[in-house]
Amino acid sequence: MANVRFVERTPRELKYRPSDDEPKLAPSDVETIAQIFRTPLTGAYTWSYEEADRRIRKLYRLGKERNWNAETDIAWSTPFDRKASPINDGLDNPFEGWDSYEKLSEEEDIEFAWHQQSWLLSQFLHGEQGALLVASQLVSCAPTYDAKLYAASQTFDEARHVEVFNKYIMERIGFMYPINHNLKLLLDKVLTDERWDLKFIGMQLIIESLALAAFNTQKLISRDPVMSEVLELVTRDESRHVAFGVTYMEEFIKTLSESEREDRAQFAYEACCIMRERIVGTDVFAHYGWDIEEGRRRLLAGGMMEEFRNLLFMRIIPNLKKVGLITDRVRPLYEALGVLKYENLVDDGQIDWAKLEEPLPEYGGDQAPKLSGIKELAPRPRSATG
Repeated sequence: MANVRFVERTPRELKYRPSDDEPKLAPSDVETIAQIFRTPLTGAYTWSYEEADRRIRKLYRLGKERNWNAETDIAWSTPFDRKASPINDGLDNPFEGWDSYEKLSEEEDIEFAWHQQSWLLSQFLHGEQGALLVASQLVSCAPTYDAKLYAASQTFDEARHVEVFNKYIMERIGFMYPINHNLKLLLDKVLTDERWDLKFIGMQLIIESLALAAFNTQKLISRDPVMSEVLELVTRDESRHVAFGVTYMEEFIKTLSESEREDRAQFAYEACCIMRERIVGTDVFAHYGWDIEEGRRRLLAGGMMEEFRNLLFMRIIPNLKKVGLITDRVRPLYEALGVLKYENLVDDGQIDWAKLEEPLPEYGGDQAPKLSGIKELAPRPRSATG
C-alpha cells in the first residue's frame, strides 16, 4: 500500500515520470500526496424508484451502452516523435516578438510547446478529478432516483477520464503541471458547498461546458493521433453530462424562490469569471522565469485564445439561459463581458440523440477522426431541431 502524505497547501512543483534508469518502486515505497477538504454534505434517500424523466433515463442507458476502456480502446502504441512539436503548424503564436520567447532555440521552442501542452492537459486531468469527486457527492445528495442513477454512471465516466489523461501525460509527455489556482478555487467552492443544486450548476453547467470547449479546441490543434482518440472518446461522455445537467436543472430552478434563484445566478456569473482565468498557463511562464503578467497579456490577446473564449461562452450562455439563470439582475454583468450575443444559440437541453447514439469509433492508430476547422465546433443555429 502507498504511503499517504497529507499537505495543507496544493503542491506547485512539476511532477516527472520516473526515468527508465531508476529502480522500480515497490507499492510500499510509493508516496501519495493528498489534501483534505471538508464539506457539510447532506445526503438524501429516495424511496420512489419510478422513472420520472425519460430523457435522463435515456442518457443513463447511453452511458451504459457507450462505455470504453482507456487501456484497450485507444491505440497507445501509435508512435509520435517527442522531438517534434505537439501542435499543428500555422496556428496563431501570441508570443512572437516577445524577447523572452524569441531567445529560444528551435529545440527549446519545441520543448516550450510541450510544456504548454502538458499544462493544458494537466488542467484537464485535475478538472476531471474534481468532476469525479462532485459526481460521487451527487450520488448521495441528489434528491431523485433518476439523478442518482445518472450521477453514478457519470462517476465511472470521470474515473475513466482521470485514468486516460494521467496515462497520456505521464507516458507520452513525461511531466505534469499542478492545478491552476482559479480552477482549484472553483472546485473547492463546488465541493464544499452544502447545496446539491450548486454542485450541479458549478460542475454540469460551468466546468463541463468549459471542458467541452477546451477538448474540441485541442482536437483541432493537436498533431498526435492518440490525443485525438482520447479527446473524441472523452467528449462523447462530456456531451451526455452537460445534456443531463441542463435537462435536470431546467425543472429544478423553476421550484426556487426569487432570492434563491438570484443567489444561484450570481454564483454562475462568478464561476464564469473565474473560469476565464483557468485557461491561462501562468505556471509555464513561471517555470521559464518569464514575466507572468506579460505572458498572460500576450496569451489573452492571441487570436486562438479569443476563438476559445468564444467557444466557451457559446456553450455556457445558452445553457444558463435555458435553465433560468440569466436573470434581470445578472444580465448587465454578462453584457459587460460581451457574451450575451450567444444567448439565443441552441442549448444542450436540445439533445442531438443521433449524435449521442452513434457507436464508438474503432481506432487503428493514425486513423483517428480529425476536425477540419474551428467553425465546426460552434453550436447549431437556433432554427435547428433538437
